[in-house]
Amino acid sequence: MQSLVENLGVEVVAIDGKALKGSYERKDQLKALHMVSAWSKEHRLVLGQTKVSAKSNEITAIPALLEMLDLSGCIITIDAFAFTEIDC
Repeated sequence: MQSLVENLGVEVVAIDGKALKGSYERKDQLKALHMVSAWSKEHRLVLGQTKVSAKSNEITAIPALLEMLDLSGCIITIDAFAFTEIDC
């Protein structure tokens, strides 16, 4: 991923979580699927996604996504995030 960041000139990466519309099941009372995505603002490109565990939330999925992508040198924005120390 680091070579992609360098070659494309990715500077700002937005991290955001979304519930996937229509992914819930009323019959079995299953909750909607939640994903966390890393989005390159300059290139309008999703750099990576990870599923949020059914018994967790975005806050636990974000560090795993950041570690997977290795976005050294990028500005990372995260909305609605309770600050915890993340070793990037």
